[in-house]
Amino acid sequence: MEKLCDYYTSRGVDLGPLAPATVDKAAKDQFAGAIVVGPPSAFADKWARRFPDPVSCYASGWMRVRQRVRQMGVELPLILSDHCDWDELTETIREIGPQEVWVTHGREEALVRWCELNQIRAKPLNIVGYEDEAE
Repeated sequence: MEKLCDYYTSRGVDLGPLAPATVDKAAKDQFAGAIVVGPPSAFADKWARRFPDPVSCYASGWMRVRQRVRQMGVELPLILSDHCDWDELTETIREIGPQEVWVTHGREEALVRWCELNQIRAKPLNIVGYEDEAE
């Protein structure tokens, strides 16, 4: 998570104050009321048991499916997907009117070109690991 946050910060995105989610044995309450972000695998580990009274939250397009939410034991499902159809994607970009679009995966060159034709700055992020996603 730190590398991803550092990347956004290096691109001028203000993420606010960030700190590693480590807990000293004497200070378990230091994260009470805090938002702790991490990959799902981290929250299945004993590391996550340190946080007092957690509310499990999961961001995925799958959170639209109630059965999936129940199966995963998610208390706060956030419906957020990185997959959509071309028309939905370009319509959303038009509606939002971003200064710049960052393309994380898929047909980067097609979306970057569409943005250029519509006078919107765009670039592929080329995040390490995504090019191997299909393997």
